[in-house]
Amino acid sequence: MNKIKVAIVGYGNVGRGALEAIQQEPDMVLTGIVRRKQSASGSQPNELGDVKIVSDIRELPGTQVAILCGPTRSIKETASGILALGINTVDSFDIHPKIPALRSDLDEVAKKHKAVSIISAGWDPGIDSVIRGWFLAMAPRGITYTNYGPGMSMGHTVAVKAVKGVKNALSITVPAGMGIHRRMVYVELESGAVFDQVEKAIKEDPYFVKDRTYVTQVENVESLLDTGHGVLMERNGVSGVTHNQMLKFQIRVNNPALTSQVMVSSARATMKQDPGCYTMIEIPVVDYLCGDINTLVKTLV
Repeated sequence: MNKIKVAIVGYGNVGRGALEAIQQEPDMVLTGIVRRKQSASGSQPNELGDVKIVSDIRELPGTQVAILCGPTRSIKETASGILALGINTVDSFDIHPKIPALRSDLDEVAKKHKAVSIISAGWDPGIDSVIRGWFLAMAPRGITYTNYGPGMSMGHTVAVKAVKGVKNALSITVPAGMGIHRRMVYVELESGAVFDQVEKAIKEDPYFVKDRTYVTQVENVESLLDTGHGVLMERNGVSGVTHNQMLKFQIRVNNPALTSQVMVSSARATMKQDPGCYTMIEIPVVDYLCGDINTLVKTLV
């Protein structure tokens, strides 16, 4: 078997999960990890062992797919640069309204350099997007409610950490029902930071502006940290002329572990697409799976 050569770009919670997932995949091999910020001591986490650590993906020759584990707001620039090298990319970009524009921009770059990009490959957007699509196929008329949480939102947490004056942060999503959510944000402040200014900046951020957001200052964010999350999606709709079709999908997960696993499976799918940029709803489910197509059909159908 010619194994898929995969690199991880960024090494936080999601990058760590990607490492663990790749190590379990029989058709993949890790070429290394790109970390732009090395520790001052030059040491690295114990779990990395003899994994090659570099500051530029060009130092990992032979890499076919890069799994981008950095902040959402850095994805466009990072993916564009890597696609220009002819390397496929996978990311978990999670600002829903901006996904179509990102897809269009990266599609142009990917096609120009004969590469493939799969964007927004997490559990929402990502797996949940696919389920919403199937809900629509099963009941074309109706309403779907997506209720997140309760649990830590990685994208929202990263957004808060980027706010001036924030030393550390945690954003928890609390479902209020019918697709409405509350955001409970906990912040440690830098010395001299003014809480009212930090609170205002958070509430005006695109990640939070549509939801009721509560910001609380705490002494120690780490004591509150729990990476669990989940979703409950419900659709009441109509199949043909038959009303009251009630569909439900629910998961409770470790957020970074599931996000990284979906990205690793998507790395496999990049190897089966024509050049261009794709969201998960555009790709057949078998393309994400390891194994012979006939065996998968026999097993799953």
